[in-house]
Amino acid sequence: MENIPGPAPRSIARRLALMGGLLVIAWLAMAFKMYTVQVVDDESHAERGLRQRLSIREVLPERGEIFDRNGEALALTVLGASLFAIPSEIQDPVLVAQQVGLRVGADIEKLTRDLQSGEDFVYIKRQLEVDMVEEIMNMGFAGVYSEPESKRIYPSSVASHVLGMVNIDGVGIEGLEYYYQEDLAGEPGRAMIEQDVKGRQIPTGLREITEAVRGSDLITTVDLLLQYSLMEACRSGVARTGAEQCWAVALHPETGEILAMGGVPSFDPDERVSEDGSPFANFAVRGMYEPGSTQKAVTIAAALDTGFWRASDLIPQVPYEIEIFPRACEEPDDDIYGCYRDFTYHDPLDLTVADIFVRSSNVGTIMVQQSLPRGVLSDYIHAFGLGTRTGVDFSGEPEGLVNLDPSCSTCLASAAIGYSVAVTPIQMASAFGAIANDGVWVQPHLVRALRVDGEVRPVADIEQRRVISPETARIMRYLMADTVNKGTGQAAAVTGFEVGGKTGTSSKLGFDGYDEELNIASFIGLAPIDDPKVVVMVVVDGPTRSEFRTGGSAAAPVFSEIMEVALRRFGEIPNGNS
Repeated sequence: MENIPGPAPRSIARRLALMGGLLVIAWLAMAFKMYTVQVVDDESHAERGLRQRLSIREVLPERGEIFDRNGEALALTVLGASLFAIPSEIQDPVLVAQQVGLRVGADIEKLTRDLQSGEDFVYIKRQLEVDMVEEIMNMGFAGVYSEPESKRIYPSSVASHVLGMVNIDGVGIEGLEYYYQEDLAGEPGRAMIEQDVKGRQIPTGLREITEAVRGSDLITTVDLLLQYSLMEACRSGVARTGAEQCWAVALHPETGEILAMGGVPSFDPDERVSEDGSPFANFAVRGMYEPGSTQKAVTIAAALDTGFWRASDLIPQVPYEIEIFPRACEEPDDDIYGCYRDFTYHDPLDLTVADIFVRSSNVGTIMVQQSLPRGVLSDYIHAFGLGTRTGVDFSGEPEGLVNLDPSCSTCLASAAIGYSVAVTPIQMASAFGAIANDGVWVQPHLVRALRVDGEVRPVADIEQRRVISPETARIMRYLMADTVNKGTGQAAAVTGFEVGGKTGTSSKLGFDGYDEELNIASFIGLAPIDDPKVVVMVVVDGPTRSEFRTGGSAAAPVFSEIMEVALRRFGEIPNGNS
């Protein structure tokens, strides 16, 4: 048999040397890599590992609470809990949706779709009662979890237009909740905790917690009992007159504090649902309307304050109608262009300035205005704050509208009796507040102070300015008293108290101009006459019953109900003579 020669010894040696060299190179490469990782890049890898082990969560602050002027809670934050699911862990989505959804009031069909969606995370229901969540968690469904989550509650809905509301995440979206969001919200904290792969805290690991700063409490100017009475009076007014809505404001004229404010229809801030599907807007601050005869208080005050007229001055033969330019009352559109009439027909009358105000004579008021230099009425309209934002601490306040274009031949006459001017209820309430406060206008506001860590901090300085002299203000108050005692505002009387005020009735604009069948009825008054403590403003929008179409019949009774409660809340004692 022939022998097959093997590899030469030298060839084997070369192969072994090559393999050994390769092993050495590989070992050196591994050593270099280990050196780089453990020594050169040790710090960066350690940081990366720490980041992977760290759990960083925002610590939400507790929202500040809101109280009335007497410490009654208006808005509170309570502990609740939310349910969520990890769909990939749900074994029977249909069963879970039916069993859990039924208990929490969720849309079962939608919840079923959500649980079948393959999403990483799905909310089942947020801000539930803790007891309900515990009951559901005890059912033992895999993939269903809970987490604590605070919930905003409103013990009473009567101040909903003042308070506004928060969204599902606890952020203010309306009212004081929105305006003071930054103060109420506080400052979030942060928690950094080092965890192992199973999410457990490492006892010796990093643990840094920055505490959240609780939000400030709001101490409002609102009196809860008066607020309740205001809302009830408005509801009664709407029911009695068949009106679309009723709005009212009560304020303290010396300080500008709004004691109550709201209207009907209202809404439930807990449920974020209005009574009739209407928007949540606060008409008392944001709504504009032509004030009608309540504007005559500004016109007559201007005439008295400038010295052009005295209350006792007589204007002879005041007619039923007046033309701004010849033959205006003979034109087809005389109710719009240059022809003005009193509310009811009368033969020419000799009337004093006081009579004109008490009778609410349109023609007499225009005659007074026509005797004034052109700029006077405009100056006083703006001095009383009409056509300018009051600066109330509430979002969305408009400026209003004052149309006194010199090229407009009828605008001054219209403005004198409350047309050609668009105002908000809070503007008119503040204007009458100046008359109540001896001629000094004070900025209206809703918050008295912020409470931070137990320390009460007053709000910023409130603007004040003199509008008319104390004597003019005193005369105007007594003209208002006569309006209630023997004029158009007799339904505003409050037994046992001397009350004054002014009625207003204005037509609303329709598709073809002013529609006499669509009215806004209003009344603004103050009491007690000698030293007013309260101003109350009432607007009844769209009364439909014929016997309740004017400010004296529709709004004055609402005023009377509110003012009676307000005076008693301020400790005023009936005199027994009224």
